[in-house]
Amino acid sequence: MTELAPETRARVAARLRDQRIETASWAYGNSGTRFKVFPQEGVPRDPYEKLADAAVVHRYTGVAPTVALHIPWDLVEDYADLARHATELGVRVGTINSNVFQDNDYKLGSVTNPDAGVRRKAIGHLLECIDVMDRTGSRDLKLWFSDGTNYPGQDDVRTRQDRLAVALAETYARLGDEQRMLLEYKLFEPAFYMTDVPDWGTAYAHCIALGERAQVVIDTGHHAPGTNIEFIVAVLLRAGKLGGFDFNSRFYADDDLMVGAADPFQLFRILHEIVLADALSGRGIAFMLDQCHNIEPKIQAVIRSVLNVQEATAKALLVDHAALKAAQDDGDVLGANEVLMDAYHTDVRPLLRSVREDMGLDPDPIGAYKRSGYLEKVRAERVGGTQAGWGA
Repeated sequence: MTELAPETRARVAARLRDQRIETASWAYGNSGTRFKVFPQEGVPRDPYEKLADAAVVHRYTGVAPTVALHIPWDLVEDYADLARHATELGVRVGTINSNVFQDNDYKLGSVTNPDAGVRRKAIGHLLECIDVMDRTGSRDLKLWFSDGTNYPGQDDVRTRQDRLAVALAETYARLGDEQRMLLEYKLFEPAFYMTDVPDWGTAYAHCIALGERAQVVIDTGHHAPGTNIEFIVAVLLRAGKLGGFDFNSRFYADDDLMVGAADPFQLFRILHEIVLADALSGRGIAFMLDQCHNIEPKIQAVIRSVLNVQEATAKALLVDHAALKAAQDDGDVLGANEVLMDAYHTDVRPLLRSVREDMGLDPDPIGAYKRSGYLEKVRAERVGGTQAGWGA
């Protein structure tokens, strides 16, 4: 597949222009491991400056118009004013992420904690996040719970699921008509024996019980080694319950590295399933970069991540579905695989450069960003105060 037919090029280019990838406010702040956080010059000091950096990413990519917030990491006095600021910068506030894992009260869990008072506090925060959504015009509330146990017998598994169901039901009932709840799962960490929402099946079961506006979020780093994530994608798409994606990469556990860094072929396979289901746009799936840039330049890394998703998407859009189905129907195992591999091995970078030119963008987003002098500008301006990072 060296030369693309004009009609194929036009079809793929149109889909790529419509693609939307949300970036996360915390990706622009300082982050690290439990051993060390390495600060960088020019890092934002508040949510307003985070939005400014996110707007730069959108300016050079053209496909990242929304920014996810994390409460209370992005705490401000006036969220409506923050939303107005975002609009002035050319972006919008996107998904609101809750935080019920960084308070001392949550040592034994948040909404599944044995203490009713702690559970009430956690639910209150979830409802507060919906208040923020009302003020910012956000559609999605994303919930991730670190709740779980470290030792057998520490707490009753079924009772904790009951507590979780109660909290989710109260939160779901508070949603507005156009708002959604996205439930994320994670195999382990920081709970090492048993996590209360450890897999897509648990998240799916709770979402089914809640209603159509409760959907599952897949984080690519939240699975056991070797898990066939594209299978999970296909099943949730079939059920109409895939609400969002947190894109990142991992080599061992939940490393939150740049998407496509560890296994770009996996990213292609995932996006192939999304394209097959015609769910790339218009189906309500929120595609977000959930990454921590510990040692690499932050804005440049986010731009690179957007480009990685675009490249995998372009390759997925190039799969010859008619040829693939014919090979599948004929039982041609190697022929079917060859159709996929042909698309995957195509160099789509020239196509993407052409798409960006058609959108009035520089064909080389990273080069354009480096030449802009933005990093040098914020390094000089953002002196003093406290840099944003985990918990701020």
